Amino acid sequence: MGAILELYTYLIDAILALPPSTAFAIAVISIPVTYVIANEFVRSAARVPGFKGPRGLPLIGNLGAIRVNAAEKYRQWAKQYGSVYQIQLGNIPILVVNSAAAAKVLFGQNAQALSSRPEFYTFHKVVSNTAGTTIGTSPYSESLKRRRKGAASALNRPSVQSYVGHLDLETKDFVSELLKYGEGGKTAVDPMPAIQRLSLSLALTLNWGTRMASQEEDLFQEITEVEEAISKTRSTTGNLQDYIPLLRLNPFSSGSKKAAEMRDRRDKYLAYLNRGLEEKMAKNAHQPCIQANIMLDKEARLNDVELTSISLTMLSGGLDTLTTLVAWSIALLADRPDIQDKVAVAINEMHSEDVPLCPASDDQSCPYIVALVRELLRYYTVLRLTLPRTTIKDITFEGKHIPKGSIFFLNAWACNMDPEVWTDPEEFRPERWFEKPDAPMFTYGMGYRMCAGSLLANRELYLVFLRMLNSFRIEAHEKIDWHPVRGTSDPSSLVAIPKKYKVRFVPKNKDALEKAITNFRKTGA
Repeated sequence: MGAILELYTYLIDAILALPPSTAFAIAVISIPVTYVIANEFVRSAARVPGFKGPRGLPLIGNLGAIRVNAAEKYRQWAKQYGSVYQIQLGNIPILVVNSAAAAKVLFGQNAQALSSRPEFYTFHKVVSNTAGTTIGTSPYSESLKRRRKGAASALNRPSVQSYVGHLDLETKDFVSELLKYGEGGKTAVDPMPAIQRLSLSLALTLNWGTRMASQEEDLFQEITEVEEAISKTRSTTGNLQDYIPLLRLNPFSSGSKKAAEMRDRRDKYLAYLNRGLEEKMAKNAHQPCIQANIMLDKEARLNDVELTSISLTMLSGGLDTLTTLVAWSIALLADRPDIQDKVAVAINEMHSEDVPLCPASDDQSCPYIVALVRELLRYYTVLRLTLPRTTIKDITFEGKHIPKGSIFFLNAWACNMDPEVWTDPEEFRPERWFEKPDAPMFTYGMGYRMCAGSLLANRELYLVFLRMLNSFRIEAHEKIDWHPVRGTSDPSSLVAIPKKYKVRFVPKNKDALEKAITNFRKTGA
């Protein structure tokens, strides 16, 4: 490295000794070329010894090759370089884990060592410099441990059971909206707004004790638009300035401007929601919710930034992953009447179409619905690359030394499609979970930073599909590409979102469904 600096200094001195016009012309050409050459030595030195992987291009590394469908590209590279290999995004080396066996060793046996997150410029320095980060995106710290403890107590099994009343109301309203906007099956509709309202209302209820009663409210439009945009700033491939620092100097950077705008808009509705809860608490008129419970818990000792972190976690978790999975699922089901038939048979063994709103107290007792949910989680893996990890101490993998501070990508998509686990990984087949009920699934991550909301998500997904598929026959209105790679609307996004589509929700027993919804409104149950 010293020799490179000496050479660079010598070239600068030589250029300065020339006539000004000649020196300027030579400098314009030679200085960037010298920088690129010098940077290649730096990039090479940064690689983790012992791990293979595609070398990439000067300055950008492998960024050009993985801008779209990165997880699938990583899965294909694993066939050439092995289940664990390294890439470089800019100068930054990253170890990509692509098999279930390797993931169990690295993220299971080394869970504590891989307990931190790297910080990226766009999300951590621009978007999150006022309200802080979610629990999932925060580096390891004492503050993180406090927040995880608070979230864990709010999302454990007893707590999830206490939320059944909320799940009951929100899934009823979800079914009601599908009936209303679909005009009883006469009109094809885009189901995404109804799914977003369901997820958002549940997040608001659990966190602030307030509902989102309709997708027509102004706040609904604002939150869904902003959270979708912020989700893109967390993409591991969508923000070039995260890996090429020179791009941050661009005063006209659209990425930084957009991120700052979304940050400011998010701060406003967070302040509105927090202020509303505080006013209700002052009058002792608030509903039981996570924020109030933590604020009243003297042992929790969370500051305002930490409370906001939990709020953001609840918002982004529901709107990012659960919403997207339900959207993919409806697209698939519309084109797979055979699966709808199997679901109907399974539900009818326990419930009746004459009572379309199956009891919310049904805690995943229908095996086929449970298998369906698990297969949807596996097949779509909406967070294809789980949020990156950073080692907080040195570790060893297959005899290779991995230093503290190394970054890992868990390719959950590749692990869920692992041919060593499944003989037919690219087939959608819920029955596989009856054959191998203990098979691993990586959709919620693995190890210390695994998603804390998985119990709540599974309970909600089960009730959504139970009630929706007992109430409606889903019919395709147009050709829908529900393939998890081809059908993605934005291949560079952190979350794999399907292309927009419309379907018809045809009531199986319209009179019974309308009666059930009306009676629910009258009795609250």
